[in-house]
Amino acid sequence: MDPGSPGPTTAQAPLRSLAVLREAHVSAKQALMQACGDPRLSAPLLRRLARLTDRTLAELWGRHRFPAETLLVAVGGYGRGELYPFSDVDLLILLPDTPSPALLEELEVLVGELWDIGLEVGHAVRTVADCLAEAEKDITVQTALIEARRVAGDRARFDDFLAAVLRHVDPKNFFEAKLLEQQARYGKFQNATYKLEPNIKEAPGGLRDLHLVGWIAAALGLGRDWRALAAQGLLTGEESLKLRRAERVLRTYRIQLHRLARRREDRILFDHQNRLAQDFGFTDDHFNRASEQLMAHYYRAARVVGQLTPLLVQALRNRIYSQVGAELVALNPRFNLRGGQLEIAAPDTFQRNPSAILELFLLTERERAITDIAPETLRALWHARPLIDERFRADPANQALFVQLFREPRGLTRALRRMNQYGVLGRYIPEFGQLVGRMQHDLFHVYTVDEHTLMVVRNMRRFAVPAFTHEYPLCSRLIEEFERPEVLYLAALFHDIGKGRGGDHSALGAQIAEGFCTRHPLAPEDAALLPWLVAQHLTMSHVAQKQDVYDPEVVAAFAAKVGTPRRLTALYLLTVADIRGTSPKVWNAWKAKLLEDLYHATLRYLRERNLDTHSWLEARKEEALRRLRLYGLRPDAHEALWRELDTVYFLRHDAREIAWQTRQLYGRVHTPAPVARARLSESGEGLQVLVYTRDAPDLFARICAFFERAGYTIFDAHVHTTRHGYALDSFYVYIPDERVGSYRDLTGFVEYELAQAIAQDTPLPPPAKARVSRQQRHFPVTPHVLIRPDERGRYHILSITAGDRTGLLSAIARVLAAQRIDIHSAKIMTLGERAEDNFLISGAVLADETATRQLESALLQALQT
Repeated sequence: MDPGSPGPTTAQAPLRSLAVLREAHVSAKQALMQACGDPRLSAPLLRRLARLTDRTLAELWGRHRFPAETLLVAVGGYGRGELYPFSDVDLLILLPDTPSPALLEELEVLVGELWDIGLEVGHAVRTVADCLAEAEKDITVQTALIEARRVAGDRARFDDFLAAVLRHVDPKNFFEAKLLEQQARYGKFQNATYKLEPNIKEAPGGLRDLHLVGWIAAALGLGRDWRALAAQGLLTGEESLKLRRAERVLRTYRIQLHRLARRREDRILFDHQNRLAQDFGFTDDHFNRASEQLMAHYYRAARVVGQLTPLLVQALRNRIYSQVGAELVALNPRFNLRGGQLEIAAPDTFQRNPSAILELFLLTERERAITDIAPETLRALWHARPLIDERFRADPANQALFVQLFREPRGLTRALRRMNQYGVLGRYIPEFGQLVGRMQHDLFHVYTVDEHTLMVVRNMRRFAVPAFTHEYPLCSRLIEEFERPEVLYLAALFHDIGKGRGGDHSALGAQIAEGFCTRHPLAPEDAALLPWLVAQHLTMSHVAQKQDVYDPEVVAAFAAKVGTPRRLTALYLLTVADIRGTSPKVWNAWKAKLLEDLYHATLRYLRERNLDTHSWLEARKEEALRRLRLYGLRPDAHEALWRELDTVYFLRHDAREIAWQTRQLYGRVHTPAPVARARLSESGEGLQVLVYTRDAPDLFARICAFFERAGYTIFDAHVHTTRHGYALDSFYVYIPDERVGSYRDLTGFVEYELAQAIAQDTPLPPPAKARVSRQQRHFPVTPHVLIRPDERGRYHILSITAGDRTGLLSAIARVLAAQRIDIHSAKIMTLGERAEDNFLISGAVLADETATRQLESALLQALQT
């Protein structure tokens, strides 16, 4: 936040043509870019580009004879004296109170010339009265005017204009408006500082937070740089130094992003991370990639911004709303409440009583009157972090305080975020501290490990908030009935704590959680539950997305692992919160349905302790018949089809699906023509599609190719062959919103076109052209193929991991069809850009180990094509 450079003089010089002026500006800009070529030392480039642009504009302005009252003013970032390589040049042309038509025509010529010389200009043409009126209506205009800087024109008139602007700024209204603006901006980024592809300008901890402080300080007349704020007593010298260093990191990263993208670019995308790391001198080592080191450097800078700017905002608030005379309420000997702000009772409160560090956060949860933490208290907290050492962690009083944070009915998420922001959480749980800013290049997490963890805690707490019961009614009901829910929040905090340590992070995390439980006051049942949840936190999602949740034996095996209804409920809640906390793209209604169905089936088994497959099947058939009767069909309508179905079919389909398929195939059991039927999925997202036709080796591949050409994504597939040689296949597919339109039209299209595609006795269409996402180009997923017998010895399980792309599924299906491999079910799990698919298969070649290895090689080759 350096002060803007003074406006240039407009000394007379021989006029150059526009072409010469353009060439001179471009050449000078290139020379500046080369002179600041080292990315690590490029921060001065901003001011130098601004000064160069000042000179060019002043010369252009001097070509015209404008009235003395007409000014050329820089606003926005350019007004601050900062100009990034590909940022717009924001200008205000200030008019006399009554501009003449000739002046307006001359200004139109000027604006055209601005573009002619190659400047990317954003401009406004206004009188002083216009400016003040617009500023009154729009806080963005008011903010731009506060940063105004003269480029050309009368200095005295500009000074009068700026003084008028500042007189019309109401500090209280401006302050509140900018904070609301910040909250809205944070909401766009889920209040997350540590996203894997952060926006260096707009995200929490970014440059815009620094600008916010500068705007408010300027509106109050307190100065425009960190040294000025330190002189005003709002910052210490050390804090000012830290902020300047953090700002320099953010600026240099943004400059280099512009250079790499050759356009305005504020996001540190995966596309740029490897090259940025190289440019800034980072290299791979045994522990971290160069790109991970680069991002850790960014996160440290963003964290300093996130720690110190709230302190400054609070200090500025106190300047605006003077705390002098505000009622002081003593909460206890260590803390007071003044004007809604929590204060320490004495400057050395934390030194005399280190437990007050945790007590501070507990008070913010308990006391609804606390709206914020006083800036001096935040500063004292920041400097008191070293007090959290091994002795502090071993103190029973501190252990009790920490656990109590998770027992309070409100405020936990905000408390944990603040604890992480100021380094308290990572010092109290050192293993968590090692996760701060740790990247996850798995292509489905969009947050660092610590940010993801806090998102999972937030999701778990959201289940317990009455205002959000409409989002996940089952989760809200379960958590309301769950005794001592603090163990759920602790499980969310610890579930990924073993990451980055090598080995199985679930097992390592369980050991860390067990150590935590031995030291902290938890009920014995919860002290056993917490490590178990951490160890098993991936189990339920794997079963739901890779196995058949409607198979009684799958349910029984999962129930044996879970053991009790309380453990089942806890694991279900943690699984939903975890998947939702990875990325907005990973969670969907289909996964929600699978998990919910698995939960209900397992709960029923745990209560009945009955694995009589025959009784399960009979109950399922009876329920299907009950549903069929609701359709008004004759009592024996099911018999023709069911005679051709074996036990495996009824094991793999629930009663709702059996009834629907039976109704659709009534009277068509021996049809010579393919049947395709579609309906809106019961999950409310996507379609369920039924295909019934004479079986053929390439049928699955042909169906996959149809969906891929249509732009649909297959979630799940059940493939069954009847006794009389018909394929009875069921697919769940997702259709992007822009392709949905009318569901009546959509189902009609799928039913007709898919049946036609199956009926054509032609070779398979060529594979869809693979399109690799930009994330995979820079952080590719190494394909992995494994074929192994299933537990019953009747089938084999094919597991495939690869980067997701168009045509992936049909490429797999083509290889299997060529080898005469039958597919009985397919579990398609897409985790962001990563596909983890599992197929239940059979075929003669699987009896030969050499042939099986050759099949794996052929599949790997198809995945790499």
